[in-house]
Amino acid sequence: MQLDDELLEDGLDTDLEDDLDGGEDFESGYADEDYDETDPEELTVGAQELAERHALRRVASLRTELEDITEVEYRQLRLEKVVLVGVWTEGSVTDAENSMAELALLAETAGSEVLEAVFQRRQKPDPATYIGRGKVEAIREIVQATGADTVICDGELAPSQLRNLEDKIKVKVVDRTALILDIFAQHAKSKEGQAQVELAQLQYMKQRLRGWGGSLSRQAGGRAAGGEGIGGRGPGETKIETDRRRINTKIAKLRRELKEMRGTRDVKRQSRRRNHIPSVAIAGYTNAGKSSLLNRLTDAGVLVEDSLFATLDPTTRRTTTSDGRIYTMSDTVGFVRHLPHGLVEAFRSTLEEVADSDLLLHVVDGSHPDPEGQIAAVRVVLAEIGATKVPEIIVINKADAADPMVISRLRAREPHSVVVSAKTGEGIEEALRTIESELPRPQVEFDVLLPYERGDLVNRIHQEAEIGSMEHTGDGTLVVGRANADLAGELAAYAR
Repeated sequence: MQLDDELLEDGLDTDLEDDLDGGEDFESGYADEDYDETDPEELTVGAQELAERHALRRVASLRTELEDITEVEYRQLRLEKVVLVGVWTEGSVTDAENSMAELALLAETAGSEVLEAVFQRRQKPDPATYIGRGKVEAIREIVQATGADTVICDGELAPSQLRNLEDKIKVKVVDRTALILDIFAQHAKSKEGQAQVELAQLQYMKQRLRGWGGSLSRQAGGRAAGGEGIGGRGPGETKIETDRRRINTKIAKLRRELKEMRGTRDVKRQSRRRNHIPSVAIAGYTNAGKSSLLNRLTDAGVLVEDSLFATLDPTTRRTTTSDGRIYTMSDTVGFVRHLPHGLVEAFRSTLEEVADSDLLLHVVDGSHPDPEGQIAAVRVVLAEIGATKVPEIIVINKADAADPMVISRLRAREPHSVVVSAKTGEGIEEALRTIESELPRPQVEFDVLLPYERGDLVNRIHQEAEIGSMEHTGDGTLVVGRANADLAGELAAYAR
């Protein structure tokens, strides 16, 4: 304190005095011209989820192998380097190239760096190695030359094919199904979505368990193991059998949990049916713009990202028509060619939103090289979940980036379609008019004079009925229109 007093007396700390007095020239050293004062709470849920997803990204050209034990605290997560392998059994060369391009996008979405892509023309995949013995040698040379650590095959491999390929190529081999399951596991957010993905993963894993060395040894139980083997079936059970039994137990538990969650979803669905609220489901190929369309139509604020399977958890929003009728609009999980059957089964309770809807918006990416192939792939899954009888509107999205010739070709093939751009808002008004015209309409006509004290019925007419005319008179409100059977029954007491 004495030193400070001396400095002040000598006039050496006059700047500090000015700062303490609130001098006009004072500026905090923490000031940042680029500081964004936007309150994080003002961001939509989708924007917050996207920021969280981008907060941790894999990076290229950083090794994970340790050269020194002291490096353990400084390891970085790097991109997995992969080689893509496909077998072309049918269709044109363009179809094979599109399939490989989609596999590359899936690999990049999962967090890997694609080094090479190779596909082979065969009548059918080789039962032993998927690609044939000669091609295996070529793939091994490519892996050694590029330094790849993973090979991804564009198909679902049998356990024996996986084992043979890994034994010969000497690196990890995964198939298309495992790749899609990995993406789903990364992007699932809700408790139901995570349980569905885990169920599909366990079903896939159960058929592909492998034992190495001691893993195949016999397990002892009771006293023979000194109390360590309690819970096993006794002497003779192998480690791989124990793993398979534990997987079956976990699968049974997940199915019970999903059944309970499905009950909650059914209660909500029954409530909408009881109140005669029409439902619209948005379905389509992954990355076709379903979430962007939902945001544009209802201001839902869900996550939007230019990647495959960006959103998995279904989102339902309540909205109204131009004349005040209430209906719901639901976004669903995206589809893809050769979608794993286990995923369809695991997500069946979610996909039932599509089958039980009153109207289906089938979103198609108009800028994709093969939009017709996307439509066919989606309809295969729709048929599998029993949604073929739901009225369908084809929504050709990304009109701002699509070739006009492609759009004309699609509209000629699918007459009941609209062209929109969820990014720019082009065609959204026409899409809304089409949706409103296709929603189920009330069947029972009514002509009533409602007393002014029955404002509750007037409100229900606005929300649930279709109004032909409305006039306010001295005796009450004259309303003519169409309503569902329940509402019409309550209005019958005031019929003219």
